[in-house]
Amino acid sequence: MTRVGVLTSGGDCPGLNAVIRAVVRRGERHWGDELVGFHDGWDGVIEGRWQALDVEAMRGYLARGGTM
Repeated sequence: MTRVGVLTSGGDCPGLNAVIRAVVRRGERHWGDELVGFHDGWDGVIEGRWQALDVEAMRGYLARGGTM
């Protein structure tokens, strides 16, 4: 199993939550990867602020404003 980190930086943009959700779904279901997301861009990487991402964790993000 591979651990994959998802990082966005540079601000919000339309559709970004949908892209993150698609990466999580594909990685988990098709390749069995473990995915993690970092809070607050590169600051989250440096400070170790991350959370596990799975299909259940992504539920409801498409209807929310901003980026997860």
